[in-house]
Amino acid sequence: MIRREFLGLMGATLLGSIAQADELKHPDIWLKDEQKVVFDAVMKKLGMVERMVGYAKFNLISFDDTLKIARNYSKIGAFTPTEIAYIEEVFYTDPVIYGFYGKRTVEQLSYVVNEKDVVKVDGSGHYVYKETSQELLNRLIKDIGPTLILTSGVRSVVKQLSLHMEKIKSEKGNITIASRSLVPPAYSYHTVGDFDVGKKGWGAQNFTSNFARTEEFWNLQKLSYISMRYTIGNGDGVRFEPWHVKIV
Repeated sequence: MIRREFLGLMGATLLGSIAQADELKHPDIWLKDEQKVVFDAVMKKLGMVERMVGYAKFNLISFDDTLKIARNYSKIGAFTPTEIAYIEEVFYTDPVIYGFYGKRTVEQLSYVVNEKDVVKVDGSGHYVYKETSQELLNRLIKDIGPTLILTSGVRSVVKQLSLHMEKIKSEKGNITIASRSLVPPAYSYHTVGDFDVGKKGWGAQNFTSNFARTEEFWNLQKLSYISMRYTIGNGDGVRFEPWHVKIV
């Protein structure tokens, strides 16, 4: 990898200018008033399922298992046909309408993360894929030091759906803005191997551009064997993510 690719680089690029201009072609799309009731109901049930299975396991849970758990526990209650239809709409809608141009990483809502293919990272509550992702993470921590930590690893479709919806809520229903920072559930590279790193003790700051100012980031950019997924002005239309390590 050419180091310039990782540094992306830190300044404006022609591609960045094109991406910004293109955003003007995509007026913001908001959650519709008639969708808010079902949106809130789905979020509530996903939250209850997460509390039921635990934070770590929720990273791996499949859609079918989510439906089964909700159906079998009266405190949660089965997802209704309307709620399932809304989830399907979120999953299968082409996000180009939001100005997002990333590749689809998962074809089916029923996609299952095989637990035999992943390993839990001690002290993180997260998983990474064995071999390629695990070996890269271990190498990064060895080269950078123990202040570099895993902040997010494997995400199932349901986990990404939950994060995506939480972002829509935090953006007060603006799906366009939400989709450029927490991508729709069929388009997350976390499903296929990418992971996030951060600075120990930094909490939510690790998911802001401030991470690019840390010693950990600048030590990362010195390494010739890694690449950043979402540089400034990336063609996917995603915000700059200096914490996101590219695998495939």
